[in-house]
Amino acid sequence: MSASSAVPLRERVTPGWWAALAWLAGLLFTVLLRMRLPGQEEADVLVGVVFLRWDGLTMLALATALALRGSALLDRRATAGLGHLLAAAVLCSFPLGVTAIPLAQYLAVDVALYTIAVHRPRKESERAVLLAVGVVLGHLAIRLLAGWSAGTTTALAVLSTAGAVWLFGRSVRQNRLHADETRARTAEQAVVAERLRIAREMHDTVAHSIGIVALQAGAARLVIDKRPELAREALGEIETASRETLAGLRRMLGALRAADAPPDIPADTAAEPDPSGPPGLAALDRLAETTGAAGVRVTVRRVGAPRLLPPDVDLSAFRVLQESVTNVVRHSGADRCTITVDHRDPETLVLTVEDPGPAPEERRRERTGAGSGYGLVGMRERVGLLHGEFTAGPRPGGGFRVTAHLPVPPGAAPA
Repeated sequence: MSASSAVPLRERVTPGWWAALAWLAGLLFTVLLRMRLPGQEEADVLVGVVFLRWDGLTMLALATALALRGSALLDRRATAGLGHLLAAAVLCSFPLGVTAIPLAQYLAVDVALYTIAVHRPRKESERAVLLAVGVVLGHLAIRLLAGWSAGTTTALAVLSTAGAVWLFGRSVRQNRLHADETRARTAEQAVVAERLRIAREMHDTVAHSIGIVALQAGAARLVIDKRPELAREALGEIETASRETLAGLRRMLGALRAADAPPDIPADTAAEPDPSGPPGLAALDRLAETTGAAGVRVTVRRVGAPRLLPPDVDLSAFRVLQESVTNVVRHSGADRCTITVDHRDPETLVLTVEDPGPAPEERRRERTGAGSGYGLVGMRERVGLLHGEFTAGPRPGGGFRVTAHLPVPPGAAPA
């Protein structure tokens, strides 16, 4: 099934098409009102003198051409499209022999007003509704000044629908803007929460490394006189641990941009760190086992020779895989997924998590509670801080795929 066919028809039809349909429907209704339909003794509205003459038909044709032109302009130049539709409504009223612009001929104008109220800025929207109201009042005033009969009640009905449609459009726009602001604020909170989590994990990693340095330094001090070769070995371990820790700090702090945290950080960001220490790719099998107990079978594939990774890269790789698998369990409806850890490129670690999509029993019923997608925001931020690449999206054959490319500093040795 193509992507376009999955979109509802009402979302694929543009406002211009809706305006054109509204004009043609109004014109058809106007014609039917002037015909004696089955079950009627006479038509609801008498045919005007000019209606069936060549000049009346010409004005109706010109009005329809103006309306269709305005409908075509509505998607690109909404205000110009509204002007064409108003001109068509006024022109169409002459051959009908009516005392005011009929509501049927104003339906397309209502569509244009709604479109402008939803999609255009406030000032442009206000000018549009003033123009629409001004045309109706101006048409009524001209008839009154000329001494002709004027359909005041009809004009009031037209103005009422115009005002209601415009107010409804403005309400829809305000709701959309509020929803966009809420999504942006929530996404920002997700990014800040992930940064705080990274900072806590980095703190644990550094604390672990400093603890090793302290132990090695103490051991070297004790044996430096009696066993200098052991002291030399301990100093080498200290140098290695210090360099790795410093390199990790530089990579993380160099990429971690300062940002003011919003006042309402999600509560789980204050969670205590795992006392067992930060995990890494070595914990993948345990993750697969835990996820299997939750009902999703996880297959772990390792391609290429595993290597020792810097603690920050190892931890970030595990967190990306962990969050991806969590999303599969919570949101995909799949009963299995595959984790691939590719070590073949010496400069890049490639991580992939794929699921085939909802299980057959899930496809037979409508699924609710789709995820917010803010887990993807956190993963993208984490990978970006390591100057990596992150992609996530539907697979061509169905399901979902998450891929992360994490740069590996030179010198990572085989495990």
